[in-house]
Amino acid sequence: MNEFRPELPDRVLADVRKFYSEKLIDHAMNPRNVGEIPNADGYGSAVGSCNDSMEIWLRVRGGRLLEVRFWTEGCAETIAAGSALTEMAKGKSPLEALKIMPEDVIAALDGLPPQSHHCAALAVNALRAAIQNYFALEREPWKRLYQAGK
Repeated sequence: MNEFRPELPDRVLADVRKFYSEKLIDHAMNPRNVGEIPNADGYGSAVGSCNDSMEIWLRVRGGRLLEVRFWTEGCAETIAAGSALTEMAKGKSPLEALKIMPEDVIAALDGLPPQSHHCAALAVNALRAAIQNYFALEREPWKRLYQAGK
């Protein structure tokens, strides 16, 4: 009665593929750049309209985003958006990264269902907060003492 059915995951994945792109599935199941950066150069967080949250940490070297990492309390679409966004931002200057729009994240994932577009906006808002924090700490480095651990 309760026997294991190894074909079930394949059937479930086949159903998922009807609604989501391979890129989105890959980023959701194998997210890149997950976890915080100790003593980050910038940190930001945001909460989405669905109450998912995302945190982003930055490491900047030579005026470029050397490392961009994230953590989320969110759904598969939010995980995929955070993962794709970190890959998109890496290597850009902070000002270039500020130009990334939710539509760019959606395109990088080969689409998101309309009801999940807010997940891309959440990721972009967290990145913008991290970049704003980076610029604030550049202007007033003494504030890094108060951000230790973030």
